[in-house]
Amino acid sequence: MHMKTGVEQSVYALLLLAMLPDKAVLPGEAISQQLGASPTYFHKLLRKLVSSDLITSVPGVKGGFKLKKKPENIRVFDIYLAIEGQQTLYSSSGIYNDMLDLKEEDQCCLLTNLMEEAETSWKAVLKRETIASLSADFYKAGYAAKITSLENWIQEKLVL
Repeated sequence: MHMKTGVEQSVYALLLLAMLPDKAVLPGEAISQQLGASPTYFHKLLRKLVSSDLITSVPGVKGGFKLKKKPENIRVFDIYLAIEGQQTLYSSSGIYNDMLDLKEEDQCCLLTNLMEEAETSWKAVLKRETIASLSADFYKAGYAAKITSLENWIQEKLVL
C-alpha cells in the first residue's frame, strides 16, 4: 500500500487552518507554498476537502480557506476518505485459484480475511486521531521557536 502525498499535505493544511483565529481565512496559495506543494495539485486537494465538508472556501480578494468543523470533529480518516476515496486496500487477483486450478464457483483467497482484518485495524487508528489530537502532539513536539515562527507566518498571511 502506498498513500499519496495528498493525504499528508491535506492533514498538515488542516493543522495550519486549525491555528487560525475565528473568522480568519488563509489563502490556498500561501498554504501550498508553506507545504512545498504544487499550487495546481494542491488546489485540487482543497476542492476535495471543501466537497467533503471539512473546510470552507471564502471567495474574493479577501478569500481563502478555514475549517468548517471543529478540529476535534475532523478525523484523519475523514481526510483520507476525502482525498483517496472509499476504496478497499486489497482485492484478490485470483492467483490462488489459478495456482490450484480452481473453478470460479470454488473461488477463494487465503489473504482476503487477513487483509480485511489489517484494513479494519488501520482504519480504526485513523478514526481515533483528529486534527485536535494531532495539534496537541504538534505543540508537545518541543519546537517552540519553530512553532512561533509558523504562527507569525500565519499572522502575516491570514485574511480577516
